[in-house]
Order: sequence, then C-alpha cells, then structure tokens
Amino acid sequence: MKKTKVAVIGCGTIARSQHIPAYDKNPLAEIKYLVDIIPERAKEMAEKYNVPNAIVDYREMLNDEEVTAVSICTPNNAHASIAIDCLNAGKNVLCEKPAAVSYELVKKMKEAADKNGKILNIGVVNRFNTAVNKIKEMIDNGELGNLYHIYSSFRAHRSIPGLGGQFTTKAKSGGGVLIDWGVHFLDLIFYCISSPKVLTVTGGISGELGKNMEKYSYINMWAGPPDYSGTYDVEDFVSGYIRTEGPAISLNGAWAQNIAESAMFIEFLGDKAGVKLQYGGDFKVYSANKGVLYETAPTFQKADMFYDEIDSFIKAAAEGTKTRANVDNVLTVSQVMDAIYDSAKLGKEIVL
Repeated sequence: MKKTKVAVIGCGTIARSQHIPAYDKNPLAEIKYLVDIIPERAKEMAEKYNVPNAIVDYREMLNDEEVTAVSICTPNNAHASIAIDCLNAGKNVLCEKPAAVSYELVKKMKEAADKNGKILNIGVVNRFNTAVNKIKEMIDNGELGNLYHIYSSFRAHRSIPGLGGQFTTKAKSGGGVLIDWGVHFLDLIFYCISSPKVLTVTGGISGELGKNMEKYSYINMWAGPPDYSGTYDVEDFVSGYIRTEGPAISLNGAWAQNIAESAMFIEFLGDKAGVKLQYGGDFKVYSANKGVLYETAPTFQKADMFYDEIDSFIKAAAEGTKTRANVDNVLTVSQVMDAIYDSAKLGKEIVL
C-alpha cells in the first residue's frame, strides 16, 4: 500500500501530542501539510517532523490531489465548516471530538461525506482502548447478564481549562465540561452497549465556579494561563439521566467542584456481574457464584489507542471502508448532548 498524503489542520495540543506523532510513526502515512492560523506553530512542527509545507489557510491545500486524508484539530466551532470543505474537495477526514457544536451540524457533515463518497471519522479514541473493547466483548457475550444501568462520573476539584479562552467561550467550544469531557464518556458507553434507541433525556448544568474569573482559585490550569479579559459562559458542572430501550444511563461531571476529590469512572451494572472502569485505566469485575462474592482485576497488554485510531483512519481512507469511528456511529451521542443542554435550558425532560 502506497503512503497516504495527509494534511493536519490545527497544530495545538492534541495535534502536537497525538495526531502528528502518530502519522509520523505510521509507515502508511506521510504528512504533506501542517496548517495553523498562528504561523509559528505550523512552522515549528514542520521543522520538527520534516513536513514540506507549513501554511496558515487550509484552503491552499484543497486542490492538491495528492492529499487524500485530513486531520482536523481546530477549536470545536470550526470543525463542521472545515470538514465539509475538505469532503467536498474529495478528502477523507478525521475530525477531533466533538464532531461539531450541534447535532444539526454533525448531520450536515455526514451528508457531505455521503454525497462525496468519502470517509468521515471522529476522534472517539476510546473505541480503540483495549480495556474498553474487552468490556464491550463481555457485554456482547452476555457475561454481565441483563445490563440495567450505567453510571459515569467525570469530576475534578478545580480544573477549568484555559479560563477566558476558547474552552470557556461557548461561541468557540459549544459548551463546557459536557462537550469537552462528557462526549468521551458518553461515546464510550454507547459504543459498549451498541447504541440502543434513546427514549428520553433529562439534564442540568451549572457554571458557578468560573463566572467570576478573577476570583476563581486553582492549583493548575491546563490550556492556560487564564485570560481575564476573555469570556466564561459555559457549564463547569453537568448531570444527566438517559432512558434507552436498553440500560438507563446516569452521569455527573465537573471541570470544577468544591470537593477535593477526582472521580473518573464508569460502572456497568448487570444482574450477573458488574464492571467498574477507571477512565483511561484498568477495570474490575464483580460477581457472585454459590454464595461466594468475587472481585477480579484482569491484566492484559494494552495497545496505543491514539496510534490505532490514526492507523484505522489511514486504512479506512485508502480502502473506503467505514469503521467503528465513522460519523454514522456518533450521531446518537451528539443528539443526546444537545438534549441535555435543551433539558437544562427548558427545565423539562426531552423526548427523542
């Protein structure tokens, strides 16, 4: 298989730490363009990885027929327009999560992919996590029995990212902790349970801790430092309850809370067994047999999920095949997130 020529649009944290290194290591790929609206960032990474073209405007590479695959690593509000432009130019696209800032925009991205016969994958990297796939296999094989409830928590003490910047400006991000962290947890859950039909969604959000930015105390701040002249109009706390034709799902998440304990886990509750997954880590299985209670901590080799995500996209782009990360498989989560925001705004349950 000849090398796939790639453009990476956006040279911020996720591109620098994951996308660019993964393409560079992959024998099936070759980065031809690095794009960033801050010229120095693109140039720096181009020099580091021997990429021939560092440009500011992604439109400059749309007519380059050699480039058949694109990674989009920009702020959330730019995902849809850039993806649609690239798909219409005949490029296959891997777009970082969330796919877009609304369900309607995600549907338009899918329409562009289908119209042009191109692959549109989304950066739902947990679908390539070894522990997650082992849990999915257990659920599919019936090892948990009747799966009746899933509970997830993604909470941190005081961890609002880049206060006043793109993460806390709704016009750029589309939301706060739900669209930033919650999208990963919800996608992981719906992947594991094979996306049953969603019936109703109830949600609540709050943005109390960060609204007075100069009085917000913190120990550290990823994507910082704070910009006190900027904007804070997103939620730093979310809760939700989702009824499906399968198990019910409940969640709570916080970028910031006045409890100095983090909680990053998902619990899958079945009548034969239960599983507790530490997000990004290992899991335990709890079961009972003949009056004896068991707690099992499986051990196994773990793949590099970011590398596998990129590798899967390169192969999907070359072969024209839809994979587990295809946009078709993330529509439900996008719709659920919209419904949580709508429920919080309207103060009522949303029926889908």
